[in-house]
Amino acid sequence: MTKHRLFWPAVVLVALLLANLAFTPDFFAIRIKDGHLYGSLVDILHFGAPLILVALGMTLVIATGGIDLSVGSTVAIAGALACLHISEAADPAGVGTVLGAVAIALVVALVLGVANGVLVARVGVQPIIATLILMVAGRGVAQLVTDGQIITVTSDPYKLIGGGYWLTMPFAILLAGAVVLLTSLLTRRTALGLLLESVGGNPVASRLVGIRAMGLIGLVYVFSALCAAVAGLMISSNVSSADGNNAGLWIELDAILAVVVGGTSLTGGRFSLGGTVIGALIIQTLSTTVYTIGIPPETTLVFKAFVVIAVCLIQSPAFRAKAARRRSSAKHTARPQPLKPEEVGA
Repeated sequence: MTKHRLFWPAVVLVALLLANLAFTPDFFAIRIKDGHLYGSLVDILHFGAPLILVALGMTLVIATGGIDLSVGSTVAIAGALACLHISEAADPAGVGTVLGAVAIALVVALVLGVANGVLVARVGVQPIIATLILMVAGRGVAQLVTDGQIITVTSDPYKLIGGGYWLTMPFAILLAGAVVLLTSLLTRRTALGLLLESVGGNPVASRLVGIRAMGLIGLVYVFSALCAAVAGLMISSNVSSADGNNAGLWIELDAILAVVVGGTSLTGGRFSLGGTVIGALIIQTLSTTVYTIGIPPETTLVFKAFVVIAVCLIQSPAFRAKAARRRSSAKHTARPQPLKPEEVGA
């Protein structure tokens, strides 16, 4: 069981939850109020839904040996375009207006994903450079869309995406769960996942056997952008506003951490969607833990970094083997040695 790739991330997640329970006795309590579920566990899933989506897209990009630093800017652009469209519409609360805003955000995200895919797969630009271009330029585009201001909207249908409820559950949780389920079916029930692992594990061999690597690489960048756009809609919907400067800021780093904590290698090849979801929940739970146990705000990032490093070390088979050898050596040294014959005679 300890050799399963999800074992140690799951142990860390449970440990963080239990740490919160130790300081907050009703941390696991879930109650229903006005037909909606409330509780700390529900909040972790609710506020972690955007990160789960962004990390999901990042997982497939990393599986091909790439990286996508532009997801934070895509989050900001999607939220800004959607809120701008709603704020300028004649009927901001209309379902048609909201659907139009969502469509605009997704189409623009599709174009951004295609641009990243073309730069990486066709032009041959290194992924970190290609996506860094959009990371910088995209943040400026988001600020241009919002004119450097925070766009506030009042629309109940739009509020549903990130802050509403459906079937007693936050709609964001259901939406993120549906995307995770669909992605899992496509990558594990079809040959798509194997092809992505082949491209990331050995691109030369995959090309020689006839796999169209360029198309697959372009596809994962499009998928990553679409996931980021949905996350941007969730974030802006939850606060009923769009902030081109701060929306999705540094979410790309949290997504990469979630992927690594979940057991996916940054070198490409094999990936774990379940591990990514657990990793995203660990990152989100860390934010809750910081406030629960009373860690000063100025040391929050240090605490977060310490936990992430600890998780990565625990997951490393080489580190665990080395620690086991040291324990075995210490026990052998501490064990009393039998006396030599001359020592017995003395």
